[in-house]
Amino acid sequence: MVRRFCDPPRIPRMLAATTTAAIDIAGMNCASCVAHVSKAARSLAGVSDVSVNLARGRATVEFDPARTSVEQISEQISRSGYPSKAEQPGEAEDQRITQQAGHARAWLGRAIIGFSLWLPVELAHWILQLFWPHAHHAHANLIWVSLFTSTACLVLVGGSFYKSAWNALLHRTTNMDTLIAMGASVAYFYSLICLFFTSERDQLYFMESSALLALISLGHWLEANARRWAGGAIRELLNIAPAAALRLKENSDESEEIPVAQLQRNDRILIRPGDRVPVDGIVIDGSSSIDESMITGEPLPVTRIEGDKVIGGTLNADGRLVIRATAVGADTALSQIVQLVEKAQDSRPPVQKLADQIAAVFVPVVLLIAILTAGGWYAWGAAHHWAEVAIWAQIAKATCSVLLIACPCALGLAVPAAIMVGTGLGARRGILIRDIDALQMAEKIDTVVLDKTGTITEGKPVVTSVVGEGVDADTVLRLAAAAEQFSSHPIAKAILNEARKRGISISQPDQFNNQPGYGVSATVEGRSIVVGNQAMLDRLTAPPPAASQTKGHGNSSAADLRIGATASAKPQAAEGTTAYIAEKSSDAIHLLGSIEIADSIKPDSVTAILQLRAMGLSTVLLTGDNHTAAAAIAQQVAITDIHAEVRPAEKAAVIVQLQENSKHRVAMVGDGINDAPALAQADLGIALGSGSDVAKETGDIVLVGSSLSGVASAILLSRATMRIIRQNLFFAFIYNVLAIPLAAMGLLHPVVAAAAMALSDVTVIGNSLRLRWTKLPVGATRKAL
Repeated sequence: MVRRFCDPPRIPRMLAATTTAAIDIAGMNCASCVAHVSKAARSLAGVSDVSVNLARGRATVEFDPARTSVEQISEQISRSGYPSKAEQPGEAEDQRITQQAGHARAWLGRAIIGFSLWLPVELAHWILQLFWPHAHHAHANLIWVSLFTSTACLVLVGGSFYKSAWNALLHRTTNMDTLIAMGASVAYFYSLICLFFTSERDQLYFMESSALLALISLGHWLEANARRWAGGAIRELLNIAPAAALRLKENSDESEEIPVAQLQRNDRILIRPGDRVPVDGIVIDGSSSIDESMITGEPLPVTRIEGDKVIGGTLNADGRLVIRATAVGADTALSQIVQLVEKAQDSRPPVQKLADQIAAVFVPVVLLIAILTAGGWYAWGAAHHWAEVAIWAQIAKATCSVLLIACPCALGLAVPAAIMVGTGLGARRGILIRDIDALQMAEKIDTVVLDKTGTITEGKPVVTSVVGEGVDADTVLRLAAAAEQFSSHPIAKAILNEARKRGISISQPDQFNNQPGYGVSATVEGRSIVVGNQAMLDRLTAPPPAASQTKGHGNSSAADLRIGATASAKPQAAEGTTAYIAEKSSDAIHLLGSIEIADSIKPDSVTAILQLRAMGLSTVLLTGDNHTAAAAIAQQVAITDIHAEVRPAEKAAVIVQLQENSKHRVAMVGDGINDAPALAQADLGIALGSGSDVAKETGDIVLVGSSLSGVASAILLSRATMRIIRQNLFFAFIYNVLAIPLAAMGLLHPVVAAAAMALSDVTVIGNSLRLRWTKLPVGATRKAL
């Protein structure tokens, strides 16, 4: 659905009636578990939304704090059979890492025990079959050995499966372990009955029951490790920040080392060469080159001097810096990035919700299929006059295979595994994807609309000339700088910087008024001064007559203001913008002069836009600048579709026009502040900005750095992630759709079924991990941490 620019792009959580909390959950191992956890949480009054991430063992719950609490929700989930607790900020990821490592070690231990009990007996069986088939005494002894080892395997390895299945039964539900426990039990107890109550010795499945548990344990160990690899992005981000910092004592240059967690805003912090910046701050002393690649994804170091911002987690390369902390704890850019990545990893597309609904009834359906399989084989065997032992042997084989092959593990991991790897890779490259909706939309984009200032250009314009009309250039610059003092526009900053560079004294303005898209007005030294573009002057004067005058006319009347200004200014530079300075009197507007401001194109803008075109995307330039400057920039970056002199409030209307007239799926790329309406209106908003401003961005995708190459990288990454998600879901669905009938028809041996089930999870996660090697444009790439 297209968002209207008049709607707010983001509603702050604190203004909503609900709040969001994260809950750590243990014991989930399949999509069926996800469905049961979600059902348990939703059963509480006040819970409005639940998103369960199987790959992370975590649920994000949205609820009304007036009706319930995170503790009550956690208790409800625990009562449903899945131990859980509210996630504690700052400790959750460390605990999760420890838990995952312990989980993996436990499964490795079970796999080692299972293979030690099964593999020697299996090898001995085949050696006897191949070389001594008539050694009946040896075969008989091997049967008793297999009985002993399979019994030990059921106790030592199968205990965890039986415990989980029993716990699910107590809560009147089923899970993957229900199927595994039943499959191993069918093989074992059928063999036990044959051994003690019949003379049949050729259809025993003791070794198969051991093999099932050993192979599935090995699969769980591989899966646990793959989950850790897939979820490594957040750990890597958290490891960027140093554990300690050197804080300067008050009124002293003496430093003391303290934990970063104890830092407060406005603390002075010493950063030595080779140290990492502990928190966000402003340089108050020194200069140095800072490597920001771990945050922004841009490989080249940047110079930071007094007054510049620095981002926590970046690396101080060669100089001594003293910074004043401006953001600590959860307010730092790094913490905000981690929060955005976590939010994206917990999001679910509609297809995943459908998969969860299917998984909720999947296990009971499989149990029904197993019963029908047993009944079908019994009827078939009786109709064809099979021996009773042969019928039951076939029933045991087919039923066991059905129970094992149908475990819905891969179904629950198909989407979250891909999202974890994709969003994690993006975070390491300075691409923050807010949720799955942004991923889905990014791959459908066919048109990219680009803002000019700060997006294609550096966004740091400089004054190239000052021209006075009957007054000297310094007077023009002094009045303009005073009027522009309170404006945050890049042109205002350029004028102020030039005035300071020339040593001009700047007075405080009165009655300042900012008019976005036009300019500013203020009372300076008792004079009513206007600084703005030609459109600003047009608003203050009557439409001018046909131009016929030439330059050099001095102060102009209201009627001939446009002509005098245009003629007096120097010829427009290819990338320049002209700011006009005028004085309002009771009966006229008098032109005082003009200031030429130029902004250079970013080094990689041309390459980045060519990359977008090579991907089959149309590019559009959308700017509030004049047509001449816009056309000059567009020519340099090979853009032919230009919309110039568009005010911020009108940019959204251009997006609407593209969407409705041409039926395009439009991405808007801007700075996230002045372009907020257009970013909100576009099908996909991509905000460029510094790491310290992450929380202010309004885009669906945030590029922490300023490189335009990140746009192509974000779209390519989205395409790759959605492709992997579709592949995973295909594998998961087709696996069960094809495998269950084969197992029911007796075409799959139980051992093969167990191995296939164990490897299905690894296949899905392994396919997801292929995203780590996605090739992205060079401008946004760097080595993984």
